[in-house]
Amino acid sequence: MAPSLKTSIGRLLGASVFLFLIGGGALTLSSCAEAAKLTIEAGTGPKPALPEERHKLIPTIHIAPARGWPTNLTPVAAAGTSVGAFAAGLDHPRWLFVLPNGDVLVAETNAPPKPDDMKGIRGWFMKRVMKKAGAAVPSANRITLLRDADGDGIAEVKSVLLSGLNSPFGMALVANSLYVAASDAVLRFPYVEGDTTIPGGGTRVVDLPAGTLNHHWTKSLIASPDGTRLYATVGSNSNVAENGMALEEGRAAIWEIDLATGVKRLFATGLRNPNGMAFEPASGALWTVVNERDELGSDLVPDYLTSVKDGGFYGWPYSYFGSRVDKRVKPPNPELVATAIVPDYALGSHTASLGLAWSLGTTLPAPFTHGMFIGQHGSWNRRPRSGYKVVFVPFEGSRPFPQPPIDLLTGFVDPEGHAYGRPVGVALDRQGALLVADDVGNVVWRVTSRP
Repeated sequence: MAPSLKTSIGRLLGASVFLFLIGGGALTLSSCAEAAKLTIEAGTGPKPALPEERHKLIPTIHIAPARGWPTNLTPVAAAGTSVGAFAAGLDHPRWLFVLPNGDVLVAETNAPPKPDDMKGIRGWFMKRVMKKAGAAVPSANRITLLRDADGDGIAEVKSVLLSGLNSPFGMALVANSLYVAASDAVLRFPYVEGDTTIPGGGTRVVDLPAGTLNHHWTKSLIASPDGTRLYATVGSNSNVAENGMALEEGRAAIWEIDLATGVKRLFATGLRNPNGMAFEPASGALWTVVNERDELGSDLVPDYLTSVKDGGFYGWPYSYFGSRVDKRVKPPNPELVATAIVPDYALGSHTASLGLAWSLGTTLPAPFTHGMFIGQHGSWNRRPRSGYKVVFVPFEGSRPFPQPPIDLLTGFVDPEGHAYGRPVGVALDRQGALLVADDVGNVVWRVTSRP
């Protein structure tokens, strides 16, 4: 049978099964979920287990339906630490940035309109899955300023700093300019320390890949230590380039932006969906966390934390973890695969690792003193679930220890499998506590050292 005919038949059969799942009521979403054969720890560290791929007509679907936090319940903090709400009653808080004066900026945001994404029966079904997971709420499209003037660990000031933005996400401050990465561009706004609102529109610095598909829409942002450059993440427009490579131009990448000239260039490529970024101070290297591809089974492919090399290629879509070829991608590109860099540290399959912060300045106790904090939003494509927590990867010098991550904040999923919350962005505040944006709980949590 010709490959194209096989593909067409497979799609038709898949559509029929999806219709049965949706309309028949005989199966729940969890019935589509094949169980992992490996522990999540087996898929972590510098040398994760990479078992054989498992291809199924219906992908593994095992979400944690969004519930929200009951009154007086919080996440569970690791020994020696405690957690409380820094700010509650927010609207889908996703990303955080701490200003030099201690004010905290939070991006209240969600996906922009993208009418060409998730089309057809399969797309309709996946939209229902995302809605169940709490990922389909309208975007507030604003940056909110939170201020804890009396230092009690709770923000008593909540002010809309910027509004009317196009799905804002990443933020960075350079001198008196606040940069915001919206879903389609980097914008610049004048910033005066202490102000709680910025009137007027911003200046468009550079465009970023977007459009009516814009599958991975979040754009993170970080300034270089010397303030001369910005780095912006842009996720892929698909899972594994199933829409064609023409729609992936400039995507699955980190862009470097020269602030003096406004010129941008591709800094690193082959990163399926990079999100949080951080500089490791001893080496000066840029690090990022990346969400890897789906639909190869519950044990593949591990998300990862990696240093990012200028000009480096990290495999997507043709391969993963170096030269492990993804046979779904046609045509293959063996020459490019031969150059693929192996990521530094795996974070477990489907953990949806998004937030990233280096530990410099933390007042949390050991073992959370030297390494990277990571917010894991949680899986939909693995059984049992993975992620739904905040973890810490200890470093020795400028490299991660070869051991599994350490849990810092857990308890985001209830015993029945519903999500109280889902952690996303992480940032250290001026007192060295860790802030965590929870977009299902609509809370920014604050983790401190226990007295």
